[in-house]
Amino acid sequence: MEKKLSVKNLVISFRTPAGKVQAVRNISFDLHKGETLAIVGESGSGKSVTSKAILGILAGNSIVEGGSIVYDGMDLLKVGEDEFYRIRGDKIAMIFQDPLSSLNPIMRIGKQLTEAMLLKGKARQKSSKEAFNTTLAQLEKAMIESLADAKSGKNAADMTELCKKFDKFEFKQIELEQAYKEAYEAALEAVDAVKDVLFHIEKNAFEKDEKETISEIIRLSKGTKNTYVVSDDAAKLDQLLAEVKSVFSAEMKEKQNRTFTRTANTLKEIQNILEKALEKQEPDFFSMGCYVAFSGKEVPKDMPVEKLNEMMRKYADETLINEFRQCAKAGLAHNVKKYNGLKKEALQVLRANRDVFTAENLDRKACEAAADTMTKAVEASIDRLEIHKDGVAYVFGVSIKSDLNNYFEGIEKNKAAAKKHVKQQKKYDSLVKKGKQPSWKVTPSTAVDLDAAKQTTIDLVDRMIAHYEEVVAAGVEKDFDKATDDLIVFFKENASGVVNKVTKSMAKYKALKLMEEVGITDVRRRYRQYPFEFSGGMRQRIVIAIALAANPDILICDEPTTALDVTIQAQILELINKLKRERNLSIIFITHDLGVVANMADRIAVMYAGKIVEYGNCEEVFYEPAHPYTWALLSAMPDVETNERLESIPGTPPNMIYPPVGDAFADRNKYALKIDFEMQPPMFKISDTHSAATWLLHPDAPKVELPKIITERIARMKTKGGNYNA
Repeated sequence: MEKKLSVKNLVISFRTPAGKVQAVRNISFDLHKGETLAIVGESGSGKSVTSKAILGILAGNSIVEGGSIVYDGMDLLKVGEDEFYRIRGDKIAMIFQDPLSSLNPIMRIGKQLTEAMLLKGKARQKSSKEAFNTTLAQLEKAMIESLADAKSGKNAADMTELCKKFDKFEFKQIELEQAYKEAYEAALEAVDAVKDVLFHIEKNAFEKDEKETISEIIRLSKGTKNTYVVSDDAAKLDQLLAEVKSVFSAEMKEKQNRTFTRTANTLKEIQNILEKALEKQEPDFFSMGCYVAFSGKEVPKDMPVEKLNEMMRKYADETLINEFRQCAKAGLAHNVKKYNGLKKEALQVLRANRDVFTAENLDRKACEAAADTMTKAVEASIDRLEIHKDGVAYVFGVSIKSDLNNYFEGIEKNKAAAKKHVKQQKKYDSLVKKGKQPSWKVTPSTAVDLDAAKQTTIDLVDRMIAHYEEVVAAGVEKDFDKATDDLIVFFKENASGVVNKVTKSMAKYKALKLMEEVGITDVRRRYRQYPFEFSGGMRQRIVIAIALAANPDILICDEPTTALDVTIQAQILELINKLKRERNLSIIFITHDLGVVANMADRIAVMYAGKIVEYGNCEEVFYEPAHPYTWALLSAMPDVETNERLESIPGTPPNMIYPPVGDAFADRNKYALKIDFEMQPPMFKISDTHSAATWLLHPDAPKVELPKIITERIARMKTKGGNYNA
């Protein structure tokens, strides 16, 4: 399964007047394409901090002390705001707990929906063009280098010419597709404007200020003329456009019984022509670009589109694509072999320099020199022609630099902390001698755990070594036919991305469609309303629509149903599930209530006091819970058939300015062992997909039975076929 996001050893703290709060403590998880990962825990457990770190919106007093968040080959903790602008809201979107906090109370809903589309449109066009040109240049280089692997009779000039031809016909594709898109989108926008006018006529709300809308319909409709949009009905459309202008003017002059009936009838005829045009099959502009660029002939205008596509695909394959595909395949195979060899060399460099970071006292110059040598070797071994980037390798350089900075800056911070500690300790002892008991605590003598910081660097190198060992062991075996097809699809998508321009009218059309998709009715009236005119559930639907406006890869839902009543909660959860299926979204769902995610999560991470204490798929967490904190959450979860009184979790979470030495849940855990107060438990592996951090899983631990309320619930769930909310 394709990995969309990878969080490794994330550590986040916050500066406060009382001291440094440790909010997230060394957590790791992966998110795969098309799955829902639920992060569950009480308030203050670090769930929202994790999600905000992913989105790059942590508070100003936050300190990212370690770890990585890798998306598309980038460590989101290391990228600048300019780069994050392309990701936030575009690739990764977020829904917050209170919809009103995400909406501007004095701006109409329609304006808020279209704003992001317009802002992101130009940036997306630019990034598509850059991706196309960069990848084609890399492919050309690989194709030239691959000539040495086989006696094909071709030379470097042939490869360059082949790529130039590919670029030339792709440019022609963009030109043809752009003309089509402009006409097609003009038709979409015109239909939308017609529906808007008809809606106002029906509601008796059509007045003289709608003259501009009629003019807009005429302007847009004239732009729909294209061989593959409005062609046969072009003359009829011109006639209707002239007619609607005169009919509207005549009806505007009527003093009484102004119903705009003739205007409405003419607009309906225009609408019929445009909707018929929108139903036409779209041509294969990729193949058409090749045909127009190299055949020297015009595209047949009287041929059905399906047959035309078939004819042009055959021409494109025989003229260029088959040869390009063959040479591209050779280039990809050459690159895999080449960079696999460079990965072996990088492995040697990584192993040879690892011991520099294991010394008792690290030398800054030696460490930085070793890190630089390792980074250069890893950077040189990255095959940048791969569509799915190797996130571990891409972020290695910035990660090791950050880890070393944390260590060596920590030495200076510890010196300052030691001085402050001594000063405060003297004051504290002085007050105690005078018989006073201070209400404050002495700050620790160390600010940074240098051993932990050193180990983080060693773990990073070890992870890089293990990753490359796995890649090298897999060898160069790969489905290069599929890889070549994926690459050509990548070129097609980015060529189309250059074409897709978002206008104000187009943004409005998409906004109305999004409102319909999230279950809002009467969208044309709702589009003009303000947030206060919507109920809580409807406001959350609007926020979901805004989040989906850029068609993101990942959707983060941060307690999206907490502020809603139970009935509306169910509707919003059902909507999120539907959108996930239809859009193949990857979702991180944050909640304090296990019951909320019972029938929507694929995997669950249970968090407590900044740590993940249990991790497993939905069935494992509900049927085979292993951590006492998970038991406590399940025992507090209401259902319709539990007769016993629900159990509340005693006590309160620990003060994370001074986190416990042992298991953070020990003080609230009636099953706690002596060791729970002395040492943090490791993650014990229960199965390949299930693990938990509790000493109860140690082979020498006493056997503890699940609470009765949970065993009875599990029995009912199994009887009812796995309905966790039974």
